[in-house]
Amino acid sequence: MYPEPYPQQSYPPYAAPYPDGGPGPVYPGALPPPVQYPKRRRRPWIIVAVALAAVVAVGAVITGVTLAAGREDQGATGTLTETSARAAIQDYLDALTDGDDERVARHTLCGLFDAVKERRSDLALANLSSDAFRKQYDSAEVTSIDKMVRSSPTQAQVLFTMRVVPASGSSRNAPQEADEQAVAQVLSIDDEVLVCSYLPRTAGQY
Repeated sequence: MYPEPYPQQSYPPYAAPYPDGGPGPVYPGALPPPVQYPKRRRRPWIIVAVALAAVVAVGAVITGVTLAAGREDQGATGTLTETSARAAIQDYLDALTDGDDERVARHTLCGLFDAVKERRSDLALANLSSDAFRKQYDSAEVTSIDKMVRSSPTQAQVLFTMRVVPASGSSRNAPQEADEQAVAQVLSIDDEVLVCSYLPRTAGQY
């Protein structure tokens, strides 16, 4: 009723995937050395900016020291100060009181006196100024520098107080001594301080 069974076929022996009983290495040899990534370099413009900032800071310090030293040197060599301005104003007032026309003109020419060839008009104007001054005051003495406004290290406008003695026969009703204010334009040049202009607060300009 049933046919003969088919003859059994033989199969080759099963080969184990791991001959030694365990998995083999992934790489046939040793692992490769780790990759060395280059260090991140700073951007050049950052270094330049830091260097420039340092140079500017050092320059500012040097400039400050130089200016301070310059101011000290200027004060030491007689640059315009309240003391020198006061002395110059007093010298000008004394020249007006004494009628010293040449000294008055030296002040009012404001540093040009030695270079001027024709001085007759300047001396005549100085004579008029001193004459008008003497008609008002017998004497004038600077008592204080009230305000000094510098336009430069060698130029200033000075508000000062002077104690004056009115001239005998003056029409002014004033006590024997009085304090009056005046304004002077002062210049320091060629190692001397000059009063370029003088304006009393109660009278005209001389």
